[in-house]
Amino acid sequence: MPPDEFRQHAVQAVEWITEFLEQSEATRVFPSIRPGDIAAAIPGAPPDGPEPMEALLEDFRSIIVPGMNHWNHPSFFGYFSVSASGPGIIGELLASALNVNAMVWRSAPAAAELEDVATDWLRQLLGLPDAFEGVINDTASSSTMYALAAAREVTWPEAHSSGLFGLPRGRVYASEHAHSSVEKGVLALGLGQEGYRTIASDDGFAMKPDELEAAIEDDLNDGLRPCAIVATLGTTSTASVDPIRSIAAIAERHGIWLHVDAAYGGPVAMLPEERRWFDGWERADSIVVNPHKWLFTPIDCSVLFCRRPAILRQAFSIVPEYLRSSEQAESRSLMDYGISLGRRFRALKLWFVLRYFGRQGLVDRIREHLRIASELSDAIAADDGWEVCAPVHMGLVTFRRITGASAEEEDRANHAILEAVNSSGLAFMTHTVLDGRVVLRLAIGNIRTTEQHVMQTWSFLRNFANEMH
Repeated sequence: MPPDEFRQHAVQAVEWITEFLEQSEATRVFPSIRPGDIAAAIPGAPPDGPEPMEALLEDFRSIIVPGMNHWNHPSFFGYFSVSASGPGIIGELLASALNVNAMVWRSAPAAAELEDVATDWLRQLLGLPDAFEGVINDTASSSTMYALAAAREVTWPEAHSSGLFGLPRGRVYASEHAHSSVEKGVLALGLGQEGYRTIASDDGFAMKPDELEAAIEDDLNDGLRPCAIVATLGTTSTASVDPIRSIAAIAERHGIWLHVDAAYGGPVAMLPEERRWFDGWERADSIVVNPHKWLFTPIDCSVLFCRRPAILRQAFSIVPEYLRSSEQAESRSLMDYGISLGRRFRALKLWFVLRYFGRQGLVDRIREHLRIASELSDAIAADDGWEVCAPVHMGLVTFRRITGASAEEEDRANHAILEAVNSSGLAFMTHTVLDGRVVLRLAIGNIRTTEQHVMQTWSFLRNFANEMH
């Protein structure tokens, strides 16, 4: 594309982005389409010749945008937010223009070193010790799998050369409310479904340390090798917080790798008044925090911190001759910390976000989200027709409509309320199941979300519920 043409269309794209962010509330959150509608609106074969950029941008505006579930909408409350802030979007744009592969220092010197700097800045903001070294991956699913690979390296050192064949079976332990990516990681590393054991939780949906201890003792008596414990700071269903200090003591006593999944809840550690939830996480061997969840950085950006980085390198480092260089001994090769050789310049957008907002700007926004979640929880608890279903520690509120009918009918009613809200396009939420009952989730974390957006959605929920009664 000639420079003049690029300038013309790039300006149009940036202007569209600006208007989209400025007027995001005017957009439906969830589209009024059915599976297959988007594919049907696009030709089934690629064009034989070039098409004008005007046509591409028009199809983007008329087909793609109306067919999106808009995560950047301030009334998007499903899953966990991955809202993109202005500085993060600009960082992503510039990284795309540079288009480097930061696999080794020589392939992208500034990108490699900025990843060192940006992850260390984040470590300092989170209050983690100097021993933790950070590396950026795409998502927490990858970060957790890499951490478990390091744990496997410790548990079965002989497997590095000969594989797991013929070795004693092992176990990875996590709460029954741990993210599904933990089990996926166990499967990917060849430990099998039987190598994954879930631990019961208490009334607040946090892992029970005594149950963990008992499970480890049982497995040791059966000749299994405990490989890793995964504790969660902000579970997906309820944002519950596992008791890290007690779990860390168990891990240390048995010599088991401790990985902490703080993908969602990690940024809350920046708030002095909330540090109690993170007591003991500095004793973990690895920790994952996702800036793309609650630090307003465009997806994808997941930081894996490791207190024993040499083991992580040992698990993955293979250096072919064509990637060797004279700077190797003086620099860090990011390719040595996971499967991917190709590595996007993700550090730039994170660096932009950390600099643009600073510690106080990030803390203020997260603190406000916690306050709004508390206000919503109080409002739900004060309504006789609803109940809060789990303690509200972070920005997630779980609740359900109470109708007085049978459990099955109440579950159907809650599903119907959820579908009504989402189909309206006014807001978007998701659900989970707690103790066998359907529960609604409203997750606050979008940088543009205000108390008005949340309480307006609460009003929608009550109105829909009343209309259905």
